[in-house]
Amino acid sequence: MYDINKIREDFPILSREVYGKPLVYLDNAATTQKPLCVLDAMRDEYLNVNANVHRGVHYLSQQATDLHEAAREKVRQFINAQKTEEIVFTRGTTEAINLVASSFCESQMQPGDEILVTEMEHHSNIVSWQLQAQKHGIVVKYLPITDDGHLDLSTLNSQLSTKTKLVSVAHVSNVLGTVNPVEQIIKVAHEHGIPVLVDGAQSAPHMRVDVQAMDCDFYGFSGHKMYGPTGIGVLYGKEEWLEKLPPYQGGGEMIDKVTWEKTTFERLPFKFEAGTPDYVATHGLAKAIEYMESIGIDAVQQHEQELTRYCMEQLQSIDGMTIYGPQLSTVNCQLSTLKDAVVSFNVGTIHHLDMGTLLDRLGIAVRTGHHCAQPLMDRLGISGTVRASFALYNTKEEVDILVAGIRRVSQMF
Repeated sequence: MYDINKIREDFPILSREVYGKPLVYLDNAATTQKPLCVLDAMRDEYLNVNANVHRGVHYLSQQATDLHEAAREKVRQFINAQKTEEIVFTRGTTEAINLVASSFCESQMQPGDEILVTEMEHHSNIVSWQLQAQKHGIVVKYLPITDDGHLDLSTLNSQLSTKTKLVSVAHVSNVLGTVNPVEQIIKVAHEHGIPVLVDGAQSAPHMRVDVQAMDCDFYGFSGHKMYGPTGIGVLYGKEEWLEKLPPYQGGGEMIDKVTWEKTTFERLPFKFEAGTPDYVATHGLAKAIEYMESIGIDAVQQHEQELTRYCMEQLQSIDGMTIYGPQLSTVNCQLSTLKDAVVSFNVGTIHHLDMGTLLDRLGIAVRTGHHCAQPLMDRLGISGTVRASFALYNTKEEVDILVAGIRRVSQMF
């Protein structure tokens, strides 16, 4: 039984007011709110277990280390990785992608080699590779999208060649909500001997993830988008690939032995975790995962898909409404396989910033702008959209408030 009222009690911020109106928080694709269990766990660790991990023989250090490594095991289970050695803690998806981009390009690529991304990528999966292109002379290519917001997979085979060294693709578009067929992309890429990195920032919070079944070579996600703290994320990498790649950063924690002549590096995953980790945030991330699992990942996905479908149905009744990405007419009963809990839209000639600003005065928090996906906006021929994105604590009543707010703003223009 999905008890939405009980769930919302776990998030005190949802009961506050904004401009004298009840807060309707629909900016979850940017960051989610945090349940009390996560905040309590982190506070308790700071109060009672605070000590640097891995380095101390004293009791607090051992206890903090146990919590930190228990969090790594929790993440391993959550995404069904084979080993904890394949779980690298990062500051978020962006750093996970930058780690792979830096280490992979340095060790696996030559000038003229190619990286294939897609036309719907977040800037973190574009700029990271462009920076490496400037350093190493590699080429960044992209897989185009169709007019209805899906990847044009008919061009995939022709885009891959002996020069293609890696494919990097978003599991879910943060703008369109499109759920990309990553298993199919990975299968084709592997047939060409090409590894694949999956950006899971918008999938890990909303659906069951199994990296072994997916067979991806790398997968990154962020804690703050799945009810955990900011500044913590994960890079999963197959052991064989992580062993091949050089360290991303140097310093303490990631070394085996340092002399003036040379340095040898720690075993996995510590080779990629230079410096003191945010061991309190890893504990918070583990608690966030436990919270999601206590509700049920499948139940969360079903709830959010119902909200997404209901929102799209209601928005279609508004004059001048344009919804971007997969439409109800195409997704039918298989919304969860084609579209995630994101609805991006514009209404007539109303600027997205005006719409978002006026909705804010009604207590409705949505995201406006290009959503760190300017190449996608260029493809769509627009400067930006209004984006409503859902989480496990949102309700149909909040969708109704959003729709009523859009109607009210529309009448003003």
